[in-house]
Amino acid sequence: MDVLKEDQVLDCSGMLCPMPVVKTSKAIKTLEVGQVLKMIATDPGAPPDMEAWSRQTGNELLRSTQEDGKFVFYIRRSK
Repeated sequence: MDVLKEDQVLDCSGMLCPMPVVKTSKAIKTLEVGQVLKMIATDPGAPPDMEAWSRQTGNELLRSTQEDGKFVFYIRRSK
């Protein structure tokens, strides 16, 4: 597995829908196009939510994994 280098980390642990998506939307806007946001969540609804958000916004979901009971997403700002 390739190592992804994030430019910013957003920890949404303990937050329930829709907060991880809301916080991710705000955080991605602070990055330059091409930069990567690492978002961490504990909400079991986060994986489908982030996939849908990525499709709707056009930002690229590079990787979605589960580590130590947490969901970890790497998202590249595309526009």
